[in-house]
Amino acid sequence: MTTQKCYLNAVGILCAAGDSLSAVESNLRSQTVNLMRSARYSTEQHSLPLGLYQGSLPKITLKKEKWQSRNNQFALAALEQMKIKIKSVIEKYGADRIAVIVGTSTSGIAESETAIKQWVEQETVPKGYDYGVQEMAATAEFVAEILGIKGPVYGISTACSSGAKALASAKRLIKAGICDAVIAGGVDTLCHLTVQGFLSLEAVSDEPCNPFSKNRKGINIGEGAALFVVSAEREGVELVGSGEGSDAHHISAPEPTGAGAKRCMRAALENGGIKAEQVGYVNLHGTATSLNDQMESQAMHEVFGEDTFCSSTKPFTGHTLGAAGAVEAAICWLMLHEDSSQNRGQLLPVQLWDGIVDPALPAINLVKQADQLEEKLDYVLSNSFAFGGNNISLLLGRIQ
Repeated sequence: MTTQKCYLNAVGILCAAGDSLSAVESNLRSQTVNLMRSARYSTEQHSLPLGLYQGSLPKITLKKEKWQSRNNQFALAALEQMKIKIKSVIEKYGADRIAVIVGTSTSGIAESETAIKQWVEQETVPKGYDYGVQEMAATAEFVAEILGIKGPVYGISTACSSGAKALASAKRLIKAGICDAVIAGGVDTLCHLTVQGFLSLEAVSDEPCNPFSKNRKGINIGEGAALFVVSAEREGVELVGSGEGSDAHHISAPEPTGAGAKRCMRAALENGGIKAEQVGYVNLHGTATSLNDQMESQAMHEVFGEDTFCSSTKPFTGHTLGAAGAVEAAICWLMLHEDSSQNRGQLLPVQLWDGIVDPALPAINLVKQADQLEEKLDYVLSNSFAFGGNNISLLLGRIQ
């Protein structure tokens, strides 16, 4: 294993907060929220605020039915934002020296839902339906197919930590010398399975999510994609460190003391050789569920104290599930990339909530509208905490 550094050279993003880096940054700065109330993926009795992407999507020209999914359209839209950089790394390293790792929790299950419905009602499936569309590696395989990449290709499905784990995995492949570049990140699109599943867990709010408030009621489910070009080229933003764990406390509820979350944050700092006081901002997992916010505020307070700026960006994006870790890493990338802050000052995502403090939660420094930074951030941390306590913290740094 080498000590080679790893960088997130470029990123493509698509979610309710915008269809490009510039759109996401603009909406974060203006505090524009695009979540919409819809019964499309729920029921007439549950018209829920959802982080739906409402724009156009590129057409998939590959002929096999396996590739025809909304998930893959999201991936393609993200890839098109990085096409110049992707072309350059393929030319530089060769297709066999590049890997693809994509985190997801849904893959093409939305398309399978239609097929299953027809099978139940008519005892037939749609002509040309391919079960492979819902396999968890389907989007990773699609990316490799569309780009002609010949290196390692696989999917990661660890619920809400999937996209972040794809980035940590990419770093390991590069540091181990297995490949020279990786297309990595997360893609997840809405379907009935996830919306109804979280409804059954009583984890979904019928109002805009309200992280860390005394009045929090649960998550707003969203969809999104964020894919990165990861390499050892000193360009973009450094992926300084990561900390991963699986506390296995409960199949869906987090460990209440935040022990697993603390281990991941401290492991990321140790992995990057960075002290907690050097981190200027933490992107919280911040789901607005009672249990997550309770344990994360406790972990945040113990690792970083009361002064480090932090916020949840899920009120802007919705909880994009398997893509969340990558989408939020992309937001952190925006905060650290030189082009993003040179003209309008340091980006610092505001905490959108009702401001009603929960006295049961330890004090943390949630970003307020009036908060500004005179100096640029050097390091930010991003948390992703998933079912089964499958947790990860990513540490990103500005290139000095």
